[in-house]
Amino acid sequence: MARIVVALGGNALGNHPQEQEEKIAVAAEALTRLIEEGNEIVVSHGNGPQVGMIRLAFDTASEQNEKVPPMPLEICTAMSQGYIGYQLQKGLHESLKKKHLPWQVATVVTQITVDPKDPAFENPTKPIGAFYDEETARRMMEETPGLVMREDAGRGWRQVVASPIPCEIVEDQSIRALLEKEFVVIAAGGGGIPVSRAEDGTLHGVEAVIDKDFASARLAEVVGADCLLILTAVEHVCIHYGRADERELAHMTVAEAKAHIAAGEFAPGSMLPKVEAAVAFARSGKGHRAVIGSLEHAYEAVEGKSGTAVTL
Repeated sequence: MARIVVALGGNALGNHPQEQEEKIAVAAEALTRLIEEGNEIVVSHGNGPQVGMIRLAFDTASEQNEKVPPMPLEICTAMSQGYIGYQLQKGLHESLKKKHLPWQVATVVTQITVDPKDPAFENPTKPIGAFYDEETARRMMEETPGLVMREDAGRGWRQVVASPIPCEIVEDQSIRALLEKEFVVIAAGGGGIPVSRAEDGTLHGVEAVIDKDFASARLAEVVGADCLLILTAVEHVCIHYGRADERELAHMTVAEAKAHIAAGEFAPGSMLPKVEAAVAFARSGKGHRAVIGSLEHAYEAVEGKSGTAVTL
């Protein structure tokens, strides 16, 4: 039996509640198959589209009704953890029930500490929320001091926020205790709620979004996982992407992955953080294995029959 942390991308969960519920039903089947084969799983997920929509909804409502306050980004992340966690719980519960599996499901609202001095706060890079044309984006920045928007991979302009490195998972003991009681645990949603720890130990929310792949790698270390499974829209990591000599990779050593990163093979904000997170987990302990693959072939990726494995 292996303990696996499965990281689901926020974009793979859909753009509105109904679509999300439909996509989660597909994800639940893939996750249940892993459990059926005797594995323990912890599920993490992205929230880029969802947290942006929540933030936009509160900002818009606040402009129109003074009784609705603007909502800090870390609270929007907490809301997205609850909303996505609820639908994942429901989908997994139904899937497990069909297979007559005894596992229970629980979502842990998860805080993750970050360093207030992290250089990411000086250079916001994490895209969240809806896409806009350039004219609209520039007008929004003029109207809202402190708002930073940038063009995102040819798809339009989006808000960007700081994406600091995750440090400590505050609820680590709760997550491990649930695993020991045969719970499927959903944790570190949206990269976790970013908080900083004051000298007296109190926690304070931080205006940022932690990359969910880095948070998932940290989560995998904390729970003693054997495998980190990063699920995305493609079956393999490729080098020379989009060129005539494009090549799918079935395996990379940490050294090979670092060489490809140095050569600029992976796009920032897309495949790059996934490969970097995979490298971080593979380096974190003997026998650790990370796999980047597609949701449709999640089981095959764990079995080594699909995806791109990253090992030391």
